[in-house]
Amino acid sequence: MSRQLILIAGPYRSGTDGKQELIDANLSRLEEAALAVYQRGHVPVIGEWLALPLAKAAGSTAIGDEISESLLYPVAHRLIGKCDAIYRIAGASKGADMDIEVARQQGLAIYTTLESIPQA
Repeated sequence: MSRQLILIAGPYRSGTDGKQELIDANLSRLEEAALAVYQRGHVPVIGEWLALPLAKAAGSTAIGDEISESLLYPVAHRLIGKCDAIYRIAGASKGADMDIEVARQQGLAIYTTLESIPQA
């Protein structure tokens, strides 16, 4: 199996009521999943790793403001077009569910457990 570029999809803002400490905890869960994917021999990526700095550069001052909203999902959806697969971690997330739909439309592999990701 060759190395895959795998988007990690899961809750980022969902279930946080905008509380930064809960958003940070969600990002940590995404990053822990990314590390596990890396340890299986693949290249993980999280949409927020790209979208958040772009939103800041565009003038966003808070998560959920108009500028960040205009970038968060579109950046992830552009990124999906460059990925080989998505790893959907547990947790309710409208954004992650939208990512899965985009991935399905593009024919990407969708993993829902770490064990289902082949070792590279």
